[in-house]
Amino acid sequence: MEEQMTYHVPVLLKESVDGLNIDKGGNFVDVTFGGGGHSREILSRLDKDGHLYSFDQDADAEENANKSVAIDGNCMSKSFNDYEGQFTFVRSNFRYLKNFMRYYGVEEIDGLLADLGVSSHHFDDSERGFSFRFDGKLDMRMNQRAGMTAAEVVNTYDEKALADVFYLYGELKNARKLASVLVNARKTKKIETIGEFLEVTKPLFGRDREKKELAKVFQALRIEVNHEMDALKEMLRSATEMLRPGGRLVVITYHSLEDRIVKNLMKTGNVEGREDKDFFGRVNTPFHLINNKVIVPNQEEQERNPRSRSAKLRIAEKI
Repeated sequence: MEEQMTYHVPVLLKESVDGLNIDKGGNFVDVTFGGGGHSREILSRLDKDGHLYSFDQDADAEENANKSVAIDGNCMSKSFNDYEGQFTFVRSNFRYLKNFMRYYGVEEIDGLLADLGVSSHHFDDSERGFSFRFDGKLDMRMNQRAGMTAAEVVNTYDEKALADVFYLYGELKNARKLASVLVNARKTKKIETIGEFLEVTKPLFGRDREKKELAKVFQALRIEVNHEMDALKEMLRSATEMLRPGGRLVVITYHSLEDRIVKNLMKTGNVEGREDKDFFGRVNTPFHLINNKVIVPNQEEQERNPRSRSAKLRIAEKI
């Protein structure tokens, strides 16, 4: 139980799963399995005719799907594999949602949940390279089987491309200076570890804002390495197509870039936020907003789980 809980504490658990308005016999998707917290709660509300498909491209998440965990604090244990006929783990990026659903013969879904935050496990694992708190390889790949590492981005992108990454995904005002310093430093020696990266970049930030600014730098690299914005847009478009009328889209965001995309889709039906209005000036959209104001964790949850402090929950129903 302790291993499960420390891997990743689910954020806004009750609020998000309640937002799915679960029909016990429906088909649901959790596109961000992680430690399995949201998936387990969804499964607890399904009957034998219901089914949950959970996506994650990370090998550690796949291991979680095979672990036994304590149920309701007692001595019983249950693995996700024990939900035979009710649960399918999909080892894939959620951008391929539609392909896999059709592979499993599912044309419509009753609800989809996405918790877009990075698992606390990833920040705490020095080997994954997600945090500047530890030294280790500058990796940051969610799927360690494929793709460029953060070190490859830092060492191969030209100065303009690097500056664009830091400006667009980290919203850093000194993005050009940061890119210039990295390009000059790598001429002497490749930047392959977090320690080497910090040695080059730390002098650019004042001590009072150092942690906040470095968090933005690491966020920008992580988004670029994992193509997070493109994947999110593809998943949301697929979800819009696959949700049945009355189906729910439930998304937890953590930073303004992803939140803007989700808000655009729910309000206008497209990720760009283009408004297509009818004769009466009403926006044509396939969604009805369940909560006009974002739901945020209460004070108790924020104190218990600091990671939740930037979380925003949006819920929409397919018309």
